[in-house]
This record gives sequence, structure tokens and C-alpha cells, in this order.
Amino acid sequence: MAKYWLVKSEPNVYSIDDLARDGTTHWEGVRNYQARNFMRDQMKNGDLVLYYHSNTKSPGVVGTAQVVRESYPDFTSFDPGSRYHDPKSTPDSPRWFMVDIGFLEKFPEPVTLEGIKKNDSLQDMVLVKSGRLSVQPVKPEEYEVIVELGRER
Repeated sequence: MAKYWLVKSEPNVYSIDDLARDGTTHWEGVRNYQARNFMRDQMKNGDLVLYYHSNTKSPGVVGTAQVVRESYPDFTSFDPGSRYHDPKSTPDSPRWFMVDIGFLEKFPEPVTLEGIKKNDSLQDMVLVKSGRLSVQPVKPEEYEVIVELGRER
């Protein structure tokens, strides 16, 4: 059974438009252990993803994606030239992992964080309760509400 996730990216770093153009991407650079554990241990091929733009004037969910490759070592952590380098992470003992996601759709308008917080059926979302996590689980009914709101716009 598919699970549901929300992943965050700053639009000036990697936007939904970038994902639409590229088709797929590896979700590298996650350096939070809880988010890493979600990717490494729980994200599976076919899981559905809400794509969230953070650190913007009006943050919110801007579209959907799907996990297309399950967890594997984040090779950027091995590269001293990468901004995601971690000298304690090695190919023999990787500390960080990533998944690949593929583009599904871009919403006509974002489902804003403000709108999510005002929606009674979304009050228990991890995003609302502890919004700092860059990869977080989403309940199936929360996913459906947000997708419906995104497609209505």
C-alpha cells in the first residue's frame, strides 16, 4: 500500500518547474536524521509526494510527485566539493541517503500554508504541528484534501 509524503524545496534551489522540466531528480542534501530515516526506511517506489515550496513569500504545496527509486546512499555527502559534503559519511559507511522522485503535476495555484492552517481537516498534519522537517509523512486523507484543493484553483 502506497504511503504519502511531503517534501520541501526552496523554489530558487529546485522548484516544481525544475522537476517538471527534468522529469525526475534525486532528493539529495537532506541532513536531518528524522527526515533521512523516513527516506531510508519508509519511502518506497510508487509512494505519492506533495511538493512544497518553502522559504518564499507564500509557502505552500505546488504540485505532486512520486517516488521512482528507493533509498540509496547520498553520493553528495562523499564529495568534498559539494555543499552537502559530510566527512563522516563514506561509501563504505554512508550516513545520508536519498530517493528519486518523478514529476506528476503542478497545481494552477499553490495550496498555501496559510490555507492549510485554516482548513479544519488538516489541523493534525505534521506540517501544521512541526513544520520544520524537510521530508515528512502525510496521511492519505490529508493528501487527498490538498490535491483536491490544488486542482480546484
